[in-house]
Amino acid sequence: MSDFIGKTVLITGASSGIGFASALAFLRSGATVAANHLHDEAGFQRLQSVACESAERLLSMPADVSDGVAVEEMVESVVARTGRIDVLINNAGVSRIKPFLDTDEADWDFIINTDLKSVFLCSRAVMPHLLQSGGAIVNVASELALTGRPGFAPYTAAKGGIISLTRSLALEFAPTVRVNAIAPGPTSTPLLEAENATPGHEEPVELIPLGRIASPEEIAESIVFLASDKATYYCGAVLSPNGCTVMH
Repeated sequence: MSDFIGKTVLITGASSGIGFASALAFLRSGATVAANHLHDEAGFQRLQSVACESAERLLSMPADVSDGVAVEEMVESVVARTGRIDVLINNAGVSRIKPFLDTDEADWDFIINTDLKSVFLCSRAVMPHLLQSGGAIVNVASELALTGRPGFAPYTAAKGGIISLTRSLALEFAPTVRVNAIAPGPTSTPLLEAENATPGHEEPVELIPLGRIASPEEIAESIVFLASDKATYYCGAVLSPNGCTVMH
């Protein structure tokens, strides 16, 4: 595939999980990938090693995407090194499993800032460049934004906010910039591993109609599709690669 030759893709949270798989998928499609991560140089080095000959098109972009100054500096660095940004993938995310009444303000701020505020900050910083390139944004939400779940209040609130923000940006910046989202179902990522390690919160695979957890690579395919010229009539959409767990 060569859909992204000559293009620059910025992916937040690219050192593990869906972001990691997406970085590899965009590299295979010819893109230069600016891989954002925070305190995970080892994860970026793993990405480099797996990328093999494509690693020359892989840039390390360490930054806290919940920090507006850090985001602006990161975007400036990407443009200085590549001359452009064509695609933004807002993927960075965290979660903490806690009953609502045990969730304190620090928990709320940490998750909302990382999962939702980062989408605002990165989209705002990158948008002027996307308006020049006629680019695309793909935001990573979650099926839990559509269903809710006990013990995940800040996370579901953030992911629901991502879907609403996606729709507002899509309306405001069409037709020059296409903004879409995905709401993945259970996926084999570090977040799911943490969930499964918490008693009482194990993912019930038997309730997934397709009978299995998704791989990050499967979710990355939806992300690459929405960012590509094959999806030129998708705008404000939310794709749901979720194994038939939620139909909407």
